[in-house]
Formats: sequence, C-alpha cells, structure tokens
Amino acid sequence: MRLPRALRFLLPHLFLLAAATGCNAARTLPAAITLPPGFSIAVYADNVPGARSMALGSRGTLFVGSRGEGKVYALVDRNGDQVADEVITIAKGLQMPNGVAFRNGSLYVAEVSRVLRYDAIEERLKNPPQPVIVNDSFPDRTHHGWKFIRFGPDGRLYVPVGAPCNVCEEKDPRFATIMRMNPDGTGLEIFANGVRNTVGFDWNPGTGELWFTDNGRDWLGNDIPPDELNRAPKPGLHFGFPYRHGRDIPDPEFGAKRKPDGLVAPEMELGPHVAALGMRFYTGTMFPERYRNQIFIAEHGSWNRSERIGYRITLVRLEGNRAVSYEPFAEGWLDNGKVWGRPVDVQVMPDGSMLVSDDKAGAIYRISYRQQPPAHGAR
Repeated sequence: MRLPRALRFLLPHLFLLAAATGCNAARTLPAAITLPPGFSIAVYADNVPGARSMALGSRGTLFVGSRGEGKVYALVDRNGDQVADEVITIAKGLQMPNGVAFRNGSLYVAEVSRVLRYDAIEERLKNPPQPVIVNDSFPDRTHHGWKFIRFGPDGRLYVPVGAPCNVCEEKDPRFATIMRMNPDGTGLEIFANGVRNTVGFDWNPGTGELWFTDNGRDWLGNDIPPDELNRAPKPGLHFGFPYRHGRDIPDPEFGAKRKPDGLVAPEMELGPHVAALGMRFYTGTMFPERYRNQIFIAEHGSWNRSERIGYRITLVRLEGNRAVSYEPFAEGWLDNGKVWGRPVDVQVMPDGSMLVSDDKAGAIYRISYRQQPPAHGAR
C-alpha cells in the first residue's frame, strides 16, 4: 500500500505528529527547527528534488530552479491553504538551471551560458512554450557557473558570473562579476567586479541599493575567510576578489598584486564557509516590526570545514542603511553534526510569510508568525 504523501516526508529528526489529523497538521514541523517565539514552520511542498532559487509569478505560482537535476518547477496552491497542491515540472534537461526570475508574465531561467524566457508561462504550466533565448553569450565554464538572477528596480536583469576556480586571476573580465542586461538580452554590461560567487541578492526597498551575499574562498583554514554581505550603491565598484577577503585578509597568492585602496569591504562578515546563498529584505507585514526591511540569509552550510557550520537562516539587522548585527533566526537542519537539510533561498510571500527552499531534502518550507497570547494572569 502506498503511504500518503505527507507521511512519505520522513526526514531524520523530523518527527511528524502521528496523532494529528488533517493534511496541514501532519505537515507541521516540530521543535527540530528552532525559531524565535511566535514563529512556526511547516512544509509547503515535499517533492521538489534539488529545490534551489525561487521566484513568484503574478498569479501566485512559485517557480523553483534546480542545479544537478536540470529541472524547473512550478508549484501551485490552488486551495489557498498555504500548501502546494501540485508540483509541475515545466522544463528539464537544462544545464544547472539554478536561477529563475519573473517579469510581465514571462519566466526567465538562467543556465550556465545562457538565459531563457518562457512567455505567458502561468497560462501554460502543463504545456509550456518553447523557450526564447534571451542571451547566450555567457561563459560556459561550470565551476561556480550556476546563476542566481533577478530583476532590479531599474528594470534590468542582473546575472552573476562566478569565478571559474577557488581563487585565480582571469583574463576574461566577465568572471567574478555581477552583470546586468535589458529584458531582451541587449545592453549586457558589468555592474560589479571582484565578486567570487554570489548566489543571492536583493535591493534595499528604502534606498534602491543592491545588496548581495558572496562565498569566500576555500583552503585557508576552518575560520578564514568569512563569507560576506556586500552593498553596491553604484556600478563600477570592486569587492576585492581575488586580492582581498573579508574586511582585511590579503590573499596569500594574489594579495600583493593590488593595494586595498579602492576595494570595497563587506557590510557584514558572515560565518566562515557557511555558504551564504539566497537573501531577501523582508518587505511583508506578518512578521513583527523589528523584522521589517531587515535581511534574511539562507546559509547552505560548509562542505570543507572540520566542524560543520551554517545550515540555517540568519538575520542581519540594519540601522541607517548599515549592517549592525548578524544572528541566527532558524536553526536545526544541522543536528549534532548530522545534516538533513540545506537551505538555499528565501522568498517573501504576499501574505507576509517566508518560504525557504532546501535542495538536500527536496522541500519548500513556510515560516509564519502569530502573536502569542499573554500568559495566564499577565497584564
């Protein structure tokens, strides 16, 4: 006999409530994931293999990219009960289609060397059109070749090109950059330099400035360099790679080749090797005021550190457009040294809840907030 779908989602240390009845109750995650008081987390979808970057369509469709799976998914909540009723594979056989973005009814998908566009996609989820090639002039090297893409407030599509190495100088100026182009693929240009590998960025809703995560280089030890959260208030800035890491760590091989003058230091040094990926400014109203317009970061987790770190959602607080603190928000995907999930991206939903993708578990989670009633007898 085939088990119900909710019961098949049995991850280590994820104890579903066997006595509970009803779909939503069975999908609730217990204290394996710790959150601040008033917050809860539940499974939005549990059958999204390799779930990576997310984008929201105008009709509420959640689009999700992948990496090794080569697929792009569309998740539909037809009942409005905050659980995806259907997961539709709208594309397959693509090369690391990590990045997805939505604009004017069209879904943009980033492969390693090109960006595709699926027009009127929400009208044809089960019969998607042939994609239009928007731009196929990006480098084809796969080391850090997967891409996170997003449209900026200027209407242009931002597309990073990661360094094709752990640390190196490349003659091709496109490597280790964030590029941008018009929606039709024209006008491709470099926006930011010295960016080793960003897999998440967003714009401050108050200032319109670009903020992005960047993964630090490997093999300098367990504790250096840090991953970074950077701010790019204008085009043409250089953020240090491969010459300098963090605020003031010269690279042992390349550090002497360029003085630190003119290199932009990170706004916040994140944990070493946490693999900081997707990030969003929280623009909803469900969470308490102290979380609004603050930055949430999905930390995928370390792969080459003797003691694992990351595997969580962190919060960076801002004051006056400057990062002032960095703290855990949701933890538990790493449990006693064992990993059962790896957060990749975060997505703020229209109701103010926040989705989290997990490519190891092949799942999407929903974090929501509900004001706790005062304790009995409290005034």
